[in-house]
Amino acid sequence: MIRPRALLLDFGGVIVETARRPSWAAELAAEVHGMLGRAGFTGLRTDEVESDIRAGARADSYWKDSTSRQLAPREMTHRGFWADYVAADWPEQARALVTAEATPLCRRMGELRSDRKVRPGMEELLAACREHGVRPAVVSNALCGTVHRDYLAGSGLDREMAVQVYSDEVGVRKPNPEMIWIACRALGVDPGDVWYVGDNHDRDVVCGARAGAGATVLMVSHSTEKVPYPVRQRPHATVENPYGLLSLLEETWM
Repeated sequence: MIRPRALLLDFGGVIVETARRPSWAAELAAEVHGMLGRAGFTGLRTDEVESDIRAGARADSYWKDSTSRQLAPREMTHRGFWADYVAADWPEQARALVTAEATPLCRRMGELRSDRKVRPGMEELLAACREHGVRPAVVSNALCGTVHRDYLAGSGLDREMAVQVYSDEVGVRKPNPEMIWIACRALGVDPGDVWYVGDNHDRDVVCGARAGAGATVLMVSHSTEKVPYPVRQRPHATVENPYGLLSLLEETWM
């Protein structure tokens, strides 16, 4: 495998491990219901709001799977998610309100939906990259990339990242190769000189192959084997965790 000039990392499943919070939808529904009440709207119960939030999230998940079959998928907008996936059948005022507040609502949804912790070995990996002149970056699909930025800032890892590219901020989503190309242009490197590391076959491995990354590495996470359909593209290497990725890099530094 090539010695990379940059290491492009997915967020969930690679930099951090995520665990779904069972109460997220109820908590978000209570906040949305309160927001509606403050605007003078009382036509929806909290349990109805929660049901539609859960339905919208499920529909969004199906949509994400379908976009992995597209050559150059666009990202869902915050307004589109709330107006069409959550509130499509709500009365006009309620739908207009959550559409107007779509970006902060997506941020709040991201904050409530999952607990996150840095994967063991990630800090050592980033320190080694710094020592050997390899520039780390984030390239990740996200309903709200601000949530990821906030987490990295809170953990101090943002200081290790040369650039962060999130799909909701740039308007395209993996496996659209433009996600990787945006990061490469920002770093001034050719895609053939980078490694791309992700945890999904249908989004990450396909994206790396389409972008012409010098190497595409699959890092195993709890979602790796949740493949919606077979893909022909294969990673150059598979690792279990950041320690395994560091070992691969060290082989190129010898």
